[in-house]
Amino acid sequence: MQFSDPFLAELDLRRQSGYRITPDDALQLFRTRDLAGLGWLADHANRDQNDRRVFFNINRHINPTNVCINRCQFCAFYRKSAHEAGAYELSMTDILERLKQDVASGCTEVHIVGGLHPDWPYERYRDLVARIHEAYPALHIKAFTCVEIDHFSTISGLSVADVLADLKSVGLGSMPGGGAEIFAPDVRKKLCVRKISGDRWLEVAAVAHGLNIPTNATMLYGHIETLADRVDHLNRLRDLQDRTGGFQAFIPLSWHKENTELERKLGITGATGLDDLKVLAVSRLFLDNFRHVKAYWVMLGKKLAQTALHFGANDLDGTVVDETITYMAGHNSDRFATREEIIHLIRSADRIPVERDTLYRPLKEYAT
Repeated sequence: MQFSDPFLAELDLRRQSGYRITPDDALQLFRTRDLAGLGWLADHANRDQNDRRVFFNINRHINPTNVCINRCQFCAFYRKSAHEAGAYELSMTDILERLKQDVASGCTEVHIVGGLHPDWPYERYRDLVARIHEAYPALHIKAFTCVEIDHFSTISGLSVADVLADLKSVGLGSMPGGGAEIFAPDVRKKLCVRKISGDRWLEVAAVAHGLNIPTNATMLYGHIETLADRVDHLNRLRDLQDRTGGFQAFIPLSWHKENTELERKLGITGATGLDDLKVLAVSRLFLDNFRHVKAYWVMLGKKLAQTALHFGANDLDGTVVDETITYMAGHNSDRFATREEIIHLIRSADRIPVERDTLYRPLKEYAT
């Protein structure tokens, strides 16, 4: 590979000798203009761990309510009360009915995240997990961000560890990675002042890992954060993964500005496609203790997510049926993908599609 940026050539040689990229290196990677070289490095780092295999699963998203006490400035999903226009609350019957056809069609995972409803007791969330597990015992329940778990602790009077142990006892299998946003305190004060701190998010994740509940990790970018804020965020995740090994995948989330207070107040345009690819590539190179980096097609769009498979990503998420949060921010791409569509995207990127379960156990490999 002929690099136009000498730093990339030097880093390539050092990595081959087992060198671990530093935060200063990551900052320089974000600043490089050699996008092709950066992608090449990230692609090779990914293939060292995953060869040409790209994972996906058959999953269904459930967002039980958008009524939320946090009122984050970057979010178009939340409503202040159940009486506000656009607010909704799904009943248990609604949720179980939505899952019926998906399970019959081969869905292996339900992904549950939602607002922190001011009037819902902890028992309602616990009952949601228990009822789903009872109705569909083979379905993996990936539910509740670290932010939600902390909220359940507050409203129940239980410790975070007790909440997690209780949810696990009734069917919780793993946790998604949302709510991390950007860990930098100054940024959080402007984005999500009511939300738990970045330190607290990491604390809750560590407790989950200690209870053998695997989680994912995310980073929301493309708003008011700096490159240094991104690197700090990645570094904190890498440090915790060194200690616990409990993160399954890292998922960069490209912020969507439409219908948000942040866009109305500051006129921020959001990340470009080139920025999206840089974030994925730098994440792959820096997060050397994360095997899986996900190109979340819901936020990137399917074509850019496919391109990301050459920039360090090895997972496209899944069929995702009925994700609501991104689409309330005006995202106008498809709201779901079929198994055949995902297989085609992966194959045409010269990669090998592997259908997986939530814990990354291969279910079926589709020969190219």
